[in-house]
Amino acid sequence: MRASWDGNFRRAAKASMIPIQQSAKGITFAVKVHPRARKNAITGIVGDALKLALTAPPVEGKANQAVIEFFADLFAIPRSSVTIASGETSRSKIVRIAGVSKPAAEQKLTENFKS
Repeated sequence: MRASWDGNFRRAAKASMIPIQQSAKGITFAVKVHPRARKNAITGIVGDALKLALTAPPVEGKANQAVIEFFADLFAIPRSSVTIASGETSRSKIVRIAGVSKPAAEQKLTENFKS
């Protein structure tokens, strides 16, 4: 019973993935950061934003650097390709990633979604 519930939950998560915009500068999407978590992981969806748990504290830009490093590692791209377009001092951020297509991003984010 539990295995089928997890499968249905994952299908529902794929169907309601966050909106990703694509432009000449790259893709952008919203992220809600949960600092000082036990591990770095995508933990859910909050509204139209991806919920991202990070071990870094929200001081001196450490959480922002952790966001950049997390997505650079996830997409196997240089850190310079990942920027925070807005929300540097907020938990709600817009992340811009250059060099990744929208379909590739949707697939990678869905694969790494943790319930």
